[in-house]
Amino acid sequence: MSHEPVPGGPTTIPRERAERIARAHACVRCREYSYRRVAVKPSTPALHEALGEVWHALLVCGVCDTTQELGIDADGDVVYVG
Repeated sequence: MSHEPVPGGPTTIPRERAERIARAHACVRCREYSYRRVAVKPSTPALHEALGEVWHALLVCGVCDTTQELGIDADGDVVYVG
């Protein structure tokens, strides 16, 4: 299923849209947009409550091999990068 809202939360953007948003974010280290791996999954209840995150993305840069995390809210805005 491509549209998985957080229980009790707002209707969210689809997983495919969250993946496109994650891929469009530059690497925090080398500023490239080439990712070897992008994994998008629903947020945990704790992160949803604390930050409003609905989708959690894990990205591995294809250029410098940096691993970063990205939180995306229900509107498709990036709420944190780490």
